[in-house]
Amino acid sequence: MTGLAPIDGLVVLAILAKAIGYSAALIAIGGVLFSFIFAKRAEVSVLHLARKLAIGAALVGLAVLAVRFGIRAARISGMGFEGATDPMMLGFAWESPLGNAAIWRGIGEVAILALLIPRFGQWIAMAGTVAVAISFAQVGHALGEPRAALAVLLVLHLLAAAFWVGALIPLRRAALAPAGADLLHYFGNLAAGGVAALILAGTSLAWLLSGSATALFGTAYGLALLVKVAIVTVLLGFAAWNKVRLVPDLRAEKPGAAHALRRSISMEILAVVLILLATATITSVSTPPVNL
Repeated sequence: MTGLAPIDGLVVLAILAKAIGYSAALIAIGGVLFSFIFAKRAEVSVLHLARKLAIGAALVGLAVLAVRFGIRAARISGMGFEGATDPMMLGFAWESPLGNAAIWRGIGEVAILALLIPRFGQWIAMAGTVAVAISFAQVGHALGEPRAALAVLLVLHLLAAAFWVGALIPLRRAALAPAGADLLHYFGNLAAGGVAALILAGTSLAWLLSGSATALFGTAYGLALLVKVAIVTVLLGFAAWNKVRLVPDLRAEKPGAAHALRRSISMEILAVVLILLATATITSVSTPPVNL
């Protein structure tokens, strides 16, 4: 297929590591945003959960960053797994765009750990979320042209996605809390704007990288992107169902509403996992049509 790179065991590992790194980054950023935006609306237990998730995700992100260097060194060395620890190959990996991305992401994820510091820690963590988002613009398809537009759109796309993804687990907990219905209703109103930004930035990125709608068909990049869009559509369906039906049922204290909402949010989380796997695959083994 046009634009599809060979796939072997190392590539599969690279895709999995990248997907875990994406998850960690989105949960870390989203946890910080959730704690900051909903500080006065969410119950203490829900805020604590969001902060714990952000800190844990930042630590996982740092570990995955180190693993990805080993995988990159193994891939470029042609030595298999022996190349993962070869100092020269690791040096080549560091000098690649992954090195620049690692600096931004490492600084950002360490800054997010500042949530452990009372009072001023949240402001340091907020700066960290921006650094992590910028790190994604230092590597991969974002390095194409027009570079500035791709970078800005990608950062906006990531921040909007993180606001949504990072809130899912705390909101699932909030569905059982006494004041959870009001929090979920308020989140739904804010998320409507976030989803609009997510779709606008994502569509613009797809257009810049594909060049035209017809270029999506017949290329590995295009077909993988269409699969991702289909899963995103399902995800939007669950989110809309939650907003117009399940959250109002929860506010009306209808029997079973909390459990139905928690099941629906669990399906959203599953859809997010599939989207991140699709994204990791797209950026690992395919070439955008404009670069073919």
